[in-house]
Amino acid sequence: QVQLVQSGGGLVQSGGSIRLSCVASGRTFSTYTMGWFRQAPGKEREFVAAINWGDDTTYYVESVEGRFTISRDNAKNTVNLQMNSLKPEDTAVYYCAAARFLSGSRSTRMYPYWGQGTQVTVSS
Repeated sequence: QVQLVQSGGGLVQSGGSIRLSCVASGRTFSTYTMGWFRQAPGKEREFVAAINWGDDTTYYVESVEGRFTISRDNAKNTVNLQMNSLKPEDTAVYYCAAARFLSGSRSTRMYPYWGQGTQVTVSS
């Protein structure tokens, strides 16, 4: 079992930046692939980014490529999502997620552990 606690988020103008963080409990964080997902009102939860356990390979949804950066610090059990050049369409509740020994999955079904969610609102 792993518990995920998120921080960050808030209101920002279009073109601004926000950094989200997610801290995991336990001693095996380095064996978890970490993902970020988001859910806008009336829409399904969608994949945003992920970083593999072991080799730190990263994956992004096309709409955030070049604007968002996912990173991890295994010594601090933390995964971050740096979001730059934000657009109104990035407005959503953002969730971090964890899955042990998973590689490269963009599916919500593959992640058993989830953070509490944090609101990101981008005004135009």
